[in-house]
Amino acid sequence: MSSKGAEQARIEPERYMNPYLAGVGLGLALLAAFVLVGRGLGASGAYTRLDAALVEVVAPEHAHSQSYWKRYTTRAKAPLDNFLVYQVLGMILGGMISGYAAGRARREIYKGPRISVRSRLLLAVGGGMMSGFGARLAGGCTSGHALTGGATLAVSGWVFMMCFFGAGFVGAALVRRQWR
Repeated sequence: MSSKGAEQARIEPERYMNPYLAGVGLGLALLAAFVLVGRGLGASGAYTRLDAALVEVVAPEHAHSQSYWKRYTTRAKAPLDNFLVYQVLGMILGGMISGYAAGRARREIYKGPRISVRSRLLLAVGGGMMSGFGARLAGGCTSGHALTGGATLAVSGWVFMMCFFGAGFVGAALVRRQWR
């Protein structure tokens, strides 16, 4: 074995939080959201509010005349003055702090050996756009439907979760060879 190969063999895998402990923490965060704010967790609503605020800046007449945007732009509070927006900002900041504290923060693109960086980015952006579009069609995102819906024992939340994971398994099977 070459010295470089021996060096790579000694590198220990990165340590992450125990998934059971992380699950308990997520459950407690969800409970705190219900108790303190009166609603569950969700992320897509924050992006919808950001879109509404941008449309209001670029085309105010359109933002105030279209029923989709009107519900966000004609209220007394600004579209971005909402619990979901602060929650998403907290998730971004918390993720950055966690990554730096654990020594895992770095610029890199995870990809398999059979896919180019460009193709990987196109797949990631395309998947994100489809997921965001689906979240708006479904009236909420994964965290809203699966976490909040599941916690309140809503049948729609459980059906969504099963379909989401099923689609993930099918999607993974379709692109698996790119990662090996």
